[in-house]
Amino acid sequence: MPRFKLTIEYTGTRYSGWQIQKNAKTVQGEIDRAVRTVTARKDFELYGSGRTDAGVHALAQVAHLDVSTNLPPESLLSRLNDELPTDINLLAAEIVPHRFHARHDAVARRYLYQIARRRTAFAKAYVWWVKEPIVANRMREAGRLFVGMKDFESFAASAPGPRGPTGSPRRELIEEPEEGRPTPAAVSRERSTLVLIDRLDIAEEGDLVLVGIEGSHFLWRMVRRIVGVLVEIGRGGLEPAAAAAFLAEASAAPARLTAPSSGLFLERVYYQHEGRMTDLRPATPLR
Repeated sequence: MPRFKLTIEYTGTRYSGWQIQKNAKTVQGEIDRAVRTVTARKDFELYGSGRTDAGVHALAQVAHLDVSTNLPPESLLSRLNDELPTDINLLAAEIVPHRFHARHDAVARRYLYQIARRRTAFAKAYVWWVKEPIVANRMREAGRLFVGMKDFESFAASAPGPRGPTGSPRRELIEEPEEGRPTPAAVSRERSTLVLIDRLDIAEEGDLVLVGIEGSHFLWRMVRRIVGVLVEIGRGGLEPAAAAAFLAEASAAPARLTAPSSGLFLERVYYQHEGRMTDLRPATPLR
């Protein structure tokens, strides 16, 4: 049985995230249906690199697919795309060794967030329109504080609470180390709130302010809460030093400032020996 590595782009607006759910339309569910139709198989495995949340988009999600088929990768790619809705598109399909795992082999993930400085008729589903003026340099000053190995307890989806008696970070009940939604079966597994952020960049492109964040993994809603805090700092509601305060001590403020999912894109998933992106470009330019 061959293992295929799939690279996928999708608009998340119509979907309740990546992972298959009962009574909900999901990206994985649509690809699962297409695989069943194209291969006439039910005994296959489709495993994503991480679980994007409802409304979140992807420029290059990665998944592996184990399915018994004689179709070469290019034919499988074409036939699956013929079965998929237009807001999900397979960019590539290649046969990889069975030791490759889309999630476990990922060494880093990169997210892009798009903030619009003006109202837009065409890009509403792909941006967060912030009406107040934003000072990008204030955001950059605060953004530098997130880089490195930090405790993101204040930015994780579970409620904040006291730290341990030695000041060590409290372990949170979080389902996956990605931007994923917890499930009841997984909520009992403890996850550390320590996350290594390799870089956080902020750029201005026309009427867009772009936030690029790259790290080892991301807790549920962590990226959106970081962006929400950065925007609040950019529009003057908080001082840049507030970012350091939220990292030093648990706070409920980042949860109240969570940015909407519409502006968030999973931009890249990195594997061993792959080069890293250095520039920050909009997914949907706004003139």
